[in-house]
Amino acid sequence: MTLEAFADTIIPGDKRGPDDVAIAGAGDGPGAVQAGAVELLETPATGISHDLDVLVHDLNEHALAYADQHDLTLGDAVPPFAALPFADRTALVAALTAPGHPEKEVWVLLALFSNMAYDTGAHMHTVDAIAAGHPGLAALGITLPDPDGLWRFPDYSYGRRLAATHPDTDASGSLG
Repeated sequence: MTLEAFADTIIPGDKRGPDDVAIAGAGDGPGAVQAGAVELLETPATGISHDLDVLVHDLNEHALAYADQHDLTLGDAVPPFAALPFADRTALVAALTAPGHPEKEVWVLLALFSNMAYDTGAHMHTVDAIAAGHPGLAALGITLPDPDGLWRFPDYSYGRRLAATHPDTDASGSLG
């Protein structure tokens, strides 16, 4: 729940239901949690999956200290970070990722993985993510590849061709 609350602070989404505590409901549509941020964090390729329990503990300790400093009362029903109101979650994450914070690198890394889950669906094969309706890829307008598995873009993203193909470019797209 703590990791979900952190990811939701980075890219907010709609609550999954009325009893959802991790997702604050500060966004319109699905956010990082629905995009698979926790699944990505749990992937060994991130290099931090084995440390997630420590990060959750540390984030909750920071939330308790923040609540104490701001005279906030947090209940015992949910982890401290998830218990913080959204504005306070945001303020705490801003402090943890601010220049000069001694743990900045780890919290920025967690934020980057939350963004990566939404922007790229990095924990899934792209075609599978698109077919499943991955919210970030859908928001970006990423479409399925052509039947041969390749993406082609007949309409240039800027609405015009930016440069002519180099005369030494071979059929594979490499310079010969």
